[in-house]
Amino acid sequence: MQLFRHVVVVTYNWPMKTAVYHGPNKVEVTDVPEPDPRPDTVKLKVGFNGICGTDLHEYYAGPIFVPTAPHPLTGQQLPLTIGHEFAGVITDIGSGVTGWQEGDRVAVEPIYKCDRCAPCRSGHYNICTQIGFHGLMSDGGMAEYTVVPTTMLHKLPAGVSMQLGALVEPMSVAYHAATLGDVRPGDTAMVFGAGPIGIGLWFALRGKGIEDIFVVEPSDTRRSAIEALGARTLDPSATEVPGFIAEHTDGRGADAVYEAAGVTPAVETALACVGARRPMVSVAIYEKPLTTPLLSLVMNESRIQGSLCYTAADFEAVIALMADGAYDTTGWVTPIAIDDVIDEGFEALHAGRKMKVLVDPTS
Repeated sequence: MQLFRHVVVVTYNWPMKTAVYHGPNKVEVTDVPEPDPRPDTVKLKVGFNGICGTDLHEYYAGPIFVPTAPHPLTGQQLPLTIGHEFAGVITDIGSGVTGWQEGDRVAVEPIYKCDRCAPCRSGHYNICTQIGFHGLMSDGGMAEYTVVPTTMLHKLPAGVSMQLGALVEPMSVAYHAATLGDVRPGDTAMVFGAGPIGIGLWFALRGKGIEDIFVVEPSDTRRSAIEALGARTLDPSATEVPGFIAEHTDGRGADAVYEAAGVTPAVETALACVGARRPMVSVAIYEKPLTTPLLSLVMNESRIQGSLCYTAADFEAVIALMADGAYDTTGWVTPIAIDDVIDEGFEALHAGRKMKVLVDPTS
């Protein structure tokens, strides 16, 4: 009699810790199975994931961007693991992947695009008509592991830390906006708002060779933080900002103003400062409609230029500047453990106790 031995192979995905968004004021830190890479994707062990201003809007007023029906590009919807500002190390590779290997350190450009609409076909996929984001329209990076398409990967040089890597995404938002202002060395630029994007704009403008920069910020805490990095600031409660800029530029006005505050007083003051035929670049998220003095634009032939996200070129430019030591996290970036994401993350940011929080999903 012949005996047959049947071997059963059981695949078990170990649980990992994640931050799952269920709706307004509900993010749950919970265990879910580790994901496996699919074709043309890689699995990352996340180093750090930043809490974005968009995440705050979702937590307190959402869902705004998080879909409540399956997203056309990702097929996912609420609830999902949040987190779109992150860097990590490749731990596993899906079939069909070339050019990447386990151990590569990467920042993630988290855009899902259709590749069919007019913006995509023209190369401006950052305004894809069906745009999605890893961590807003799919399970994201506020987890121990996540799986992303290789099209999202940007290699980090050895000298760029995981914390800096997690900041590439928001700093690329700022770099893209800085580019749209079309400023050149010798120009005068103004940044309204000294939050993380405002700080990123200051770094980006300096990286482009702009030295004459003023950051307008009413918060003492935020002014102090960016002053410690070397920035010149203006307190709008103590300085008549348009008059100051007019005198500083001999009546020319600023060559570009960047609105990263998202509030009516900042918009009105920015438009009063911008020079003739020059732009106000708007890079804030506006929860409510704002009253805008359009007559200022008419009489000045100036304009409002919107700015959304970034492209691969912005990511590569920021990573190169980081490798050259152009970015400093001192005094404005705080790492926290994922278990503290509510109290020391969302609540602390909302209360103004912290400026930028990076979540460590392994601690």
